Amino acid sequence: MSWAGELLHVHVAAGAAAPMRALAQARLVAGVGIEGDRYAARTGTYSARHHADRQVTLIESETLEALARDHGIELAAHEHRRNLTTRGVPLNHLVGRYFRVGECVLYGGRLNVPCRYLEDLLGKKVFKPLINRSGLNCRIETGGTIRPGARIAPCDPPAPASGR
Repeated sequence: MSWAGELLHVHVAAGAAAPMRALAQARLVAGVGIEGDRYAARTGTYSARHHADRQVTLIESETLEALARDHGIELAAHEHRRNLTTRGVPLNHLVGRYFRVGECVLYGGRLNVPCRYLEDLLGKKVFKPLINRSGLNCRIETGGTIRPGARIAPCDPPAPASGR
């Protein structure tokens, strides 16, 4: 698998239904999530059903463009409720794979499933158009700082920490 993409936007929300806010940089904490985000703090809508693969969520900018082009639905980067907006990254093909976002390593755990909650929150009919295109839920394997403009590319699994 040979490709390279780019991180366009980073967003977090303090809690369930709280507005997403754009960050110029964010700290990803391995095994936890993004500092300041609802799922790292376990205050998100789905935190009661915690899953290790929901530490960071991604969506393709190409999906947002397709929503506008094919369905007439404008969805800004702060509205889709995913943490990272990418360009040139084949998210659906990253389930079960490792990839690098800047200095961090993520593991693509499972595809994100659209929900009626997002539709209700936005007042936009996005549920059906987002089926199979709602993004990727990931685990943070190697933490660090990320910024918009960071390169995204496939990588090998990180080496296990010594002493384990």
